[in-house]
Amino acid sequence: MTILYILGAILIFGVLVALHELGHFVAAKLCGVRVNEFSIGMGPVLWCRDRGETQYSLRALPIGGFCAMEGEDEDSADERALGSQSLWKQLIIFAAGPLMNFLTGLVILLGLYAGMQAFQVPAIAGVAPEFETYNGTTLEKGDIFWSINGERVYLYNDVDLLLNLNKGQPLDLVVIRNGEKVTLKNVQWNTFTGLEGESYQGYGIYRDLTTTEEATLGGKLRMAWLNTVDFVRVVRLSLQMLFSGQAGVDDLSGPVGIVSSMTEAGEQAQALGGIRAAVESMFYFAAMLAVNLAVMNLLPIPALDGGHILFLVVDAVSMLLLRKKVPARYMAAVNTAGFVVLMGFMLFVTFHDVFRLVG
Repeated sequence: MTILYILGAILIFGVLVALHELGHFVAAKLCGVRVNEFSIGMGPVLWCRDRGETQYSLRALPIGGFCAMEGEDEDSADERALGSQSLWKQLIIFAAGPLMNFLTGLVILLGLYAGMQAFQVPAIAGVAPEFETYNGTTLEKGDIFWSINGERVYLYNDVDLLLNLNKGQPLDLVVIRNGEKVTLKNVQWNTFTGLEGESYQGYGIYRDLTTTEEATLGGKLRMAWLNTVDFVRVVRLSLQMLFSGQAGVDDLSGPVGIVSSMTEAGEQAQALGGIRAAVESMFYFAAMLAVNLAVMNLLPIPALDGGHILFLVVDAVSMLLLRKKVPARYMAAVNTAGFVVLMGFMLFVTFHDVFRLVG
């Protein structure tokens, strides 16, 4: 079964990248930009056909695709070239790829939540006997987590994530009690007594594993949206940890690491709940990856959509102050350099993933 999970993960990764390019393609067509080629896959051409002004092709490597627009990386006198369009049209075209990935993640989650009967509520079952002594106040059974250190609790699993991020440090909690928000400041990390009488290091809060709410249609839509937003937050927190030094190279994953993680998730889910659970796990991972691609592509890095959007803003400022555009060849040179650096980084991460797998 492992090979099936690997192939499924590769296919999912390729489809998500292809959908990203499809977003650019649809937006470009709607905005009247000439698209010279739209390709599914990369590498050698297996099949191609010209329809109108665009060549549609299928390539050998199922790892994405591309949308080649007139004047994207060079000056062009064509009135339908990308660079000849208004600022807003270009913004829409470059943002369409990440938007497509974001919507893909949301749609996948809607599908996964469609069959849910109930959702677990991030409620509190009680606190350790020492909790009030250390904190001067207490939490009550039935309190519901609202935020931890200013970060909203969207999902039940957010509680573990956010508590672990602040492990060992005092934190501020906001809970919902009888429909009202209650704030607890400087909740202490200390030695507490667990439910079985054992001592442990933590915050002394007992989690409620039984409280649920009915999964109505509105509830399913809401939870799918909150889960999508939660994925965005996970990317932000991961970047914060990377730049602050809380995470390092060993915590990064490239395509090989992503496929490996998806395969492992599928195998673990199958062991616990069978094939259906494995498929759902793979699709959940796909939704997370789709949102991850959306956010990462919007970072202001040359060669990414966020870099193109940043250049558009720079161009607009140049027009406003200097009455002239930045030549496309300069932006193309920066994008090329950014692409080389990005590919070098991806190769480094990929080799690191391979060595980690075989080591």
